[in-house]
Amino acid sequence: MTDAVPPAAPSAPAAPDRPGLVATYRRLWPHLWPHGRPDLQRRVFLAFGLLLVAKLATMVTPFTFKWITDALVAAIGGHEGAVPTGLLAAPMLLIALYGLSRVAMSALTQVRDGLFAKVAMHAVRRLALQTFAHMHRLSLRFHLERKTGGLTRVLERGRAGIEELSRLMVLTLVPTIVEFVLVLGVLAYEFDWLYAGVAFLTVAAYLGFTYKATEWRIAIRRRMNASDTDANTKAVDSLLNYETVKYFGAEGRETARYDASMAKYEKASTQTYVSLAVLNAGQAVIFTIGMTVIMWLAARDILAGRTTIGGFVLANTMLVQLSMPLNFMGMIYREIKQALIDIDDMFRILGQNPEIADRPGAEPLRVAGGTVRFEDVRFAYTPERPILRGVAFEIPAGHTVAVVGPSGAGKSTLSRLLFRFYEPSAGRITIDGQDIAGVTQGSLRAAIGMVPQDTVLFNDTIGYNIRYGRADASEAEVREAARLAQIDGFVSGLPEGYDTPVGERGLKLSGGEKQRVAIARTILKGPPILVLDEATSALDSFTEAQIQGALDRVSRGRTTLVIAHRLSTVVNADAILVLDRGVIAERGTHAELLARGGLYAALWARQREADAARAVLAREADAPRPAPAEPALPAG
Repeated sequence: MTDAVPPAAPSAPAAPDRPGLVATYRRLWPHLWPHGRPDLQRRVFLAFGLLLVAKLATMVTPFTFKWITDALVAAIGGHEGAVPTGLLAAPMLLIALYGLSRVAMSALTQVRDGLFAKVAMHAVRRLALQTFAHMHRLSLRFHLERKTGGLTRVLERGRAGIEELSRLMVLTLVPTIVEFVLVLGVLAYEFDWLYAGVAFLTVAAYLGFTYKATEWRIAIRRRMNASDTDANTKAVDSLLNYETVKYFGAEGRETARYDASMAKYEKASTQTYVSLAVLNAGQAVIFTIGMTVIMWLAARDILAGRTTIGGFVLANTMLVQLSMPLNFMGMIYREIKQALIDIDDMFRILGQNPEIADRPGAEPLRVAGGTVRFEDVRFAYTPERPILRGVAFEIPAGHTVAVVGPSGAGKSTLSRLLFRFYEPSAGRITIDGQDIAGVTQGSLRAAIGMVPQDTVLFNDTIGYNIRYGRADASEAEVREAARLAQIDGFVSGLPEGYDTPVGERGLKLSGGEKQRVAIARTILKGPPILVLDEATSALDSFTEAQIQGALDRVSRGRTTLVIAHRLSTVVNADAILVLDRGVIAERGTHAELLARGGLYAALWARQREADAARAVLAREADAPRPAPAEPALPAG
């Protein structure tokens, strides 16, 4: 059983304000220029140096075409038939220079990319690790209000966004800008300002159209991403609840929900491809017009004797060379903008302050005996719905106190407050006189062991899940914990033993086996304080009796808080508290509460009647049934 939890988060605004490229790069810069890593800083310097050298080599290539063309024209001028070998020496050397410039351009670019890759991937790793660690620091309320599938997508897309932004900015956009400036300078120097003006206007019109068309495409892309996230979240949620889907025969319903999201994804994806065709066609028209005008200018100057045929080739080659990176401008702009959104989503999570944080100067918890006190504790998940209304009790060191009561009374909330998943709105909780709000969360949780009702295991081996209680435990200690939890015999009988995988959420194990694993890892942890949150309520009576024996052994000598649904499991507790509507209605031993004839006695009588009814039904189900009488034969 669980108590009331916070309501689902309200829908987020459709279009939150997003930071621009400069603001995002300012936040990324400490990761791209990491302090204390001079090796990575040197790589950034070298990458930008190679960028400039590679672009200078790129500028040489069109000039080699010009020189080769002019040399060939000069070689064949005035000669009929074959050209003398001596006149071909210059063109052949220039062709070799062209090959060298192409090789240099390619090699320098690849070396630059390789040098910067380590810088970019280091930034990806640092920010992904920082976000992952921060997600674990955020409060339980945050995770209850978010879907796990959506969080993992934010982490995945943010990681890809950092890599994409670093690659596109440093390896594509900045080199294209440098090349464009060099092209304008060459056109103005080799020809005149009119060539540079036409090139500038062409690129400006090209980029303006690309911006408008890409903004249109980004709106479509956003709808596609939203439907993709929705479909992924539904798939993860459905598969995590595989058994529930089967229980209710809801495969068709789940498939229909998933298909509804995929239909939206299909529509948006189709629109994305259509808009891409429009973008590519418009870019081709604009650039072709600009190139045609420049070629017309060059042809005019050739006829007027102001330039050579090589100059015509130079202008044409420069524009063709510039068109290659420009062709990707739509993609670059869209990917950069999408990367900014994805990175911003990651930074928004990093900007979330944990609801529960260690106070400045918080000291580690020092446990002597382990006495736990709740002092007039009040709490509400939402202000309009109070859960605890002034709860006060003490669990003396080494004693066991059970909390029982009807569903929704606030029992499980006690364990969440003890673990500091939430803070009381009033009152305080102490351990050996120390207010848990003033100690470090790490030391507090290290002192408390938990066996929950619904044990969810990691998709790893049995040994890994038991060792999760104490990562540095030896194999012998793991086996001893398993023996005390009465699971060693079962595990030893498996072909793979402790290396047996348990499956997603431990689904390959039965409920009793999962509970024993949970008990074993708590034993291995060896905490002075123990919380048993309805640890057997989901089990059958036979398994419950076995698990209860293991729980009694693990709780012996420890301060233990038992949150119970079945009263038969707490009859031996040192004290029993009856929680009703957020207050302690009764307290005492099992015998004292029965003698009082109050709420506890009524709950006990009701459970006894229910157990008796189940026993009768079980006996009737097991009893042999008489064979049906043979039908009488008709007289004749």
